[in-house]
Amino acid sequence: MSCEDTSKHDHRTVSKGISVSFYAAPSPVSISFLPRPAIFLLYCYQPLSYMENEISNSTPNTLPSDRIKLNVGGKLFETTISTLQSGGPDSLLSTLSTRPGHDPIFVDRDPEIFSVLLSLLRSNRLPSTACSFSKQELADEALYYGIDSHLRYAVSPPPLSGIDASIVSTICPASDGLVSSFTAAADDGSVCIAHGGQISFYDHNLTHLSTVRTHLEDITSIRHVWPDVAAAGSESSPGIHFYNFSTARYIESIHWTDSTDPRIYKARVCSIADSSSQIFASFDCPHRENCILSIDKSTLQISSEITRQSGSASKNMVPGKLTWLPETGAIIGSAVTCGAFGYSGYIRMWDPRIGEVVWETSEPGSGRSSRFGDSFADVDVDVGGLTLFKVCSKSGDLAVADLRRLGDDPWVYINEKNPSMRFIGGASNCVLHCYKSQVFVGREGSLEVWSKENNGDGEGLYRRNFVDKEEDSKRGVIRRIEGGGDRLFVSRENVEGLEVWESSYFSDAILV
Repeated sequence: MSCEDTSKHDHRTVSKGISVSFYAAPSPVSISFLPRPAIFLLYCYQPLSYMENEISNSTPNTLPSDRIKLNVGGKLFETTISTLQSGGPDSLLSTLSTRPGHDPIFVDRDPEIFSVLLSLLRSNRLPSTACSFSKQELADEALYYGIDSHLRYAVSPPPLSGIDASIVSTICPASDGLVSSFTAAADDGSVCIAHGGQISFYDHNLTHLSTVRTHLEDITSIRHVWPDVAAAGSESSPGIHFYNFSTARYIESIHWTDSTDPRIYKARVCSIADSSSQIFASFDCPHRENCILSIDKSTLQISSEITRQSGSASKNMVPGKLTWLPETGAIIGSAVTCGAFGYSGYIRMWDPRIGEVVWETSEPGSGRSSRFGDSFADVDVDVGGLTLFKVCSKSGDLAVADLRRLGDDPWVYINEKNPSMRFIGGASNCVLHCYKSQVFVGREGSLEVWSKENNGDGEGLYRRNFVDKEEDSKRGVIRRIEGGGDRLFVSRENVEGLEVWESSYFSDAILV
C-alpha cells in the first residue's frame, strides 16, 4: 500500500511484531495486512490530533462514576453502586458504596458466598451456586453484610396452596425423634418441637438453633408465646412452664390452686392459646375439676379464672383445644370424647372480660334431627374468616358456621358432588386445621384440603382436593396439623420426625 509523500505520517509500535502507521490524507480508508511482522496501515479523514485524543480516552485510569470495585477475600468484584445500595440504607454494602476513592475496598470474607449474595442483590433470586452452601452459611454472611432480610425473602417458600403442596423435608430431632407436640410461628414459619421431655427450636430456615431439656417426662401441649419463649404443659405433670430458647433456660411455672377447695391440686395443662397480652390455658385435676386461666404476659401472674367446670360428663370436660379471636376478643374452646356410643362433645365461646359463656353447642343434643347421631370428631376455627368448621364422625362430612351469625343450628354442611371423591366410612381418626382460608383434614393417614373459591355470583364455593399421594398416606395416622408462615407441618402417630409441606413456584392447579 502507498500514499502521497506530502501526507503527514506518524508511525508507532503497538506491541511486539505489530506496528501502526497513521496518515492524515484525503484518500479513502484502506486496510492491508502483511505477513508477520505485520504492519497495519490506515488512511482516514480525521486529523492526527483527533486520533491521539481518541486513543488517550479509550483507556481511562478511573472507573465510571456508577461503578465500584470490591476485594473480597482476595477476589476482585466489580459492580454498580446502585446494586450495593439495593441492600438497604443500613447495610454494610450501602455504607461501602459511599467510600471515597477508586481503589478496591478490601473485605475479609468468603468470596464465593459473596458472589452468591451479589447475584441475589442483582436479581432478587439465589443462583444455582447457592446449593453449594448450607442455609446457615448463607444466613451468617447475609447477616454480616446487613442483607439478611433479602436472603429471607429469597429462601422463603411461595404462598401456601394446599392443592399443590408436597413434602419438602422432615425435621428429625437429634434425640427422641417421636414428636409429642409442636407449635409453629404464623409470621415466619419457625417451629418449636416437643419430643420426650425436650423442646427444640428451628428458625425460619428450619435450621436448628437450640434444644432445651425440661424437667417434664413428656410434653403434650406447647405454644410459642414470645419470639424466644415457649409455654409447655404435660398431661402427666402439673402446671404450665415457660422456657427460653436463646438462653436454653427455665423461666417460670404457674399452677392452678385454690385454698378453699381441696380438690384443686396437681392440675395439668391440656391446651394453650395466647393473645398479644394474655396467655390462656385449660387445666384439669385428677378429680375432673377443670378451668381456663388467663395469665398476664408481662408479669406471668394469673389475672383471672375465666370458667370452672366439675364432673366427668362430656359437657363438662376440659377444653382440649383453645383459640383466641382477635377481632371479637373471645375465646373458643372445644372438647371431644369417644366412647362405646360414639363421639360426643361441646363447643363454647367465652368472653374473658366478664368470664361468661356467650354461645355454646353440644353434640349429640343439638342441631338438625337428621344429624343427631353424626357428632363432630374435631373442630377448628378460621380466625381470619371468622368461621367455625367441624368434621362429622360418621359421615365424614365437613360443616361450616359463621361466627357472626351463631344460633341454635348455625351449621351449613358442605357436600361433595363428585361421586368418585365422596368419603365413605367414619372419621374415627380425623384431624382438622384451618389456615390461610383453607381447611386441611387428616383422615387416618391421608391429607386433603378444602379451598374456598368464588363461583361468580359473589358466593363462596369450597373445592376438595387430595394433598398427598398414595405413598404419603401410608406413612402413618395423622395426629396433628398446624400451619406457620407459608408451610404446613404434620406429625404422625409413632412416626419419628415432623413433616414439612410447601407449595412450589413451578406448580399450578388447573380446574377442569
